[in-house]
Amino acid sequence: MKKFKYVQDIDDWLDPMNFEEFWYAIEPFDLMLQERDHCEEQIASGDSDEQTVLSVLKYMVRRELAEKHGLKRRLVTPWLQLVESH
Repeated sequence: MKKFKYVQDIDDWLDPMNFEEFWYAIEPFDLMLQERDHCEEQIASGDSDEQTVLSVLKYMVRRELAEKHGLKRRLVTPWLQLVESH
């Protein structure tokens, strides 16, 4: 199972995934998401397009994993990282 240190690590992991890859990758995490069948029905009916459904699902995964593992955002300013480590 994939390990994350920061919220951005989750984003980096999720971003390149397509719809099929997403469902396979998240399976081991036992997350509280809408069922895949329901998502596929939304897409098939035209209520939402695949990219929109996938974006929402990725957002939900990021939120749940970050909360579950107590992850914070990585500081992007290098000098702040040096100050924080002291």
